[in-house]
Amino acid sequence: MANKKVCGEITALNKLTNDIFDMTFKFPDSYSAAKEAIPGQFASLYLNDETKLLPRPISICEVLGESNSLRFVFRVVGEGTKLLSEMKVGDCFYVLAPLGNGYKDIRKGVNVLLGGGVGIPPMLELAKKINDPENTYVYLGFRSDETFLYDDFTKYANVILASDDGSIGYHGNVLQALKRDVSEKGLEPDTLYACGPIPMLKGIKEFAHEKNIKAYVSMEERMACGIGACLGCVCKTTEKDHHSHVNNTRVCADGPVFDADYIDI
Repeated sequence: MANKKVCGEITALNKLTNDIFDMTFKFPDSYSAAKEAIPGQFASLYLNDETKLLPRPISICEVLGESNSLRFVFRVVGEGTKLLSEMKVGDCFYVLAPLGNGYKDIRKGVNVLLGGGVGIPPMLELAKKINDPENTYVYLGFRSDETFLYDDFTKYANVILASDDGSIGYHGNVLQALKRDVSEKGLEPDTLYACGPIPMLKGIKEFAHEKNIKAYVSMEERMACGIGACLGCVCKTTEKDHHSHVNNTRVCADGPVFDADYIDI
């Protein structure tokens, strides 16, 4: 049974870039999180430090069912993720997973995945789940030429790189790269799936609306409890939420993945 706090073990931990780390976490054989998780969900990682009471929410990069493990690729942005990056293979800590709602509605046709920065890792399990390399296009956005997960994505999709400084791939962001391919290469997406910062998601929603393309977005918000109790990650919606009867929703419990039309960004 999943969705309970359980202690597991780090079986791999590697540094991918200056601040990006790749961790594989193995659950006890009796715990089914790695069998139940779907693309777009996340986990709450509890640190072995009494001064860090709240868990760190980390998106699931890859589901490794055969070894009953989850793969997390995360950026060091504070003390908590720094402690995670300094752990060793064999170290144990508690994890609550899987959490949230992921990409449940995986549609047929030409699927386009867009990831920016730490929004890139959850796109890997989605590309893997779609498993249609010929009709799947993944746009990965980086700050510079310090990339990660590129080789992993090439197994499942056509990969297009974009960088803010133009040092690798398209000079610009992932949406600009997609617009180029739509106008110049005749790419006709049927569905867009995106994860990244709010300005990126806002632009993708507007583009999808303009082109009449179905779009799903994964929201990035600061989370405390990770289960919808604290209301610390509420975002605005275009419809009334069935919990509060106002125009908002909880990213951790009701998301992080939403129909783009439902989110007011």
